[in-house]
Amino acid sequence: SKVMRVAVYARVSTLDKRQTSSFELQKNHYLDTINRTPNWTLTKIYADEGISGTSLNHRDSFVEMIEDCKKGIIDLIVVRSVSRFARNIVDCIRLVRELLALPHPVGVFFETEHICTLDPKYEMSLSMIATLAQEESHNKSEVMNVSIDQRFSRGIFIVPVLLGYDHDSDGNLVVNKSEAIIVKLIFNLLMSGCSCTEIAETLTDLNVRTKRGKVKWTDSTIYSILRNERYCGDVLARKTFTPSYLNHKSKKNRQDRNQYLQRDHHEAIIPREEFEAVQNLLPKMRQRCKGYLPELNVISEGPLKGFVLVNPRWPGFRDYDYLNACKSVYSKGESTEEPTEKKFEAYAGDFDLRGYETVRALFYDDASRPAITFSTKKATFSIFITKTLASHDVEMLLHPIKKILIVRSSTAGLRSAVGCTRQKGDRTVPCPIKCEAFLPTLFCLLGWNTDYKYRIVGSKMTISGREALTFDLGSFECLIPRDSMEPFLPTGLTPITDSVGKNVKAYPVQWANFFGGSHYLSQTPLIPRDARHTPFRTESIVKYRDPSISLPPRDETNKRIEDLVTAIKDELSAAETETVSEAETIAEPEGAIN
Repeated sequence: SKVMRVAVYARVSTLDKRQTSSFELQKNHYLDTINRTPNWTLTKIYADEGISGTSLNHRDSFVEMIEDCKKGIIDLIVVRSVSRFARNIVDCIRLVRELLALPHPVGVFFETEHICTLDPKYEMSLSMIATLAQEESHNKSEVMNVSIDQRFSRGIFIVPVLLGYDHDSDGNLVVNKSEAIIVKLIFNLLMSGCSCTEIAETLTDLNVRTKRGKVKWTDSTIYSILRNERYCGDVLARKTFTPSYLNHKSKKNRQDRNQYLQRDHHEAIIPREEFEAVQNLLPKMRQRCKGYLPELNVISEGPLKGFVLVNPRWPGFRDYDYLNACKSVYSKGESTEEPTEKKFEAYAGDFDLRGYETVRALFYDDASRPAITFSTKKATFSIFITKTLASHDVEMLLHPIKKILIVRSSTAGLRSAVGCTRQKGDRTVPCPIKCEAFLPTLFCLLGWNTDYKYRIVGSKMTISGREALTFDLGSFECLIPRDSMEPFLPTGLTPITDSVGKNVKAYPVQWANFFGGSHYLSQTPLIPRDARHTPFRTESIVKYRDPSISLPPRDETNKRIEDLVTAIKDELSAAETETVSEAETIAEPEGAIN
């Protein structure tokens, strides 16, 4: 009879020592089985330890075995049970069919169930047992999730070892003083204005090792350390979860599962106020901002009182920061709103236009009016703006309470300056302003939908002796992508259904029964007329910082960094000296006399 080239596949589901012993028993059992079976010859034992059977991910030996089957060097696979082969019914049936469909068909023998796929009647039995194996895995996953929730709710946390800490005999985190110096250096370098990449390069140059003993540091490693709440003594459990027991892919927990936070769980390495300050500083790393701590500039006096110069590159400021910055220059009880009732003087010969409306500029495609289109990633100016403002660079001023935006010429190099034009041959054309740090804040402040674009139309005027453009942010045109239109529009918007192109135009629903606003009110400028004659140099600017970001003085931070670097170098030098001494002692001949 034909000699069968037999491969054995063995797998244990965990890395537990008892399961590892079971793994050895499986191998010994199949060696005996193959030796006792006539016409069977062992090709190879393929083994995976500590790998779940619900997915093929990381089952390297299993994948290698399937590849060898395709090469034609295996006739039969012997495995203890269906659950050891695969707990996923789809994978199980698919793999068995693929093996049988090879030019040199390969069978699978499941010892416990006594099923051999070379038997034409195997599939019904195998399908039923594979289904039971998958359900068993599902039940185990559910039990495990319940068990984890119960542990966390009772304050029993899983705290893996991380840089700066070790485990004591009871499994509690205790500070590792040598590594804690490295952690403190990382946090202080960030507070001094260094990026994650620069911090990683600094540690690599110092020849400092990671917790896993690596010499090369990466920005992702630094970022994960800076984000880890354990360094201020807290433990946050369930940061990630596994939605499916079949693929075991981890997903960030965005309020999908219960999270558990325990403050002061163990000794802190970083003071809480500094840790929280770092969390507020971290967003700037994505924008590659430089500087100790960016500030908002607010005009404190004059007709532009309360206007905040937009910081286009600092994502750490939110809508409430702009609101608080605006309010900070008003005294207690001082109104920040425009008076609701306005009086207008009539002169002899004037027409009485009470009851008449001025049609809104947004209802016309008027290229002679300045316009800006906003998305969450960029702001696009109309060609009119580039012709009006002589400078390539502009700055934006926002009054978050009155919802007024001013765009005026600026000087290149200023923190608030952004380029709005580019040269195309001999022509100057508009270019999108990428303000990804600010625009989401603007959308949040105005309650705009981040999936849509918004267009505003403004007017030209002179402010503080410079040409500027003013925009009413409460008067806008919404551009909704046609392919994402739903049966019902968002509340407060009315569509223009006959529009063409990829976007549907929509306007505030309050405009539905009106052409525009009252004629006299529409003639009132957004900015008082006396602003035109206020010299720019007399604008009083005050600084606003987010009060939640409390950093030590720069000099103190720099002194800390110097001391920490010195301590690390001294420790590395001492460790190197000790290593050399041990090597010399080992190399010295036994019984040598000094």
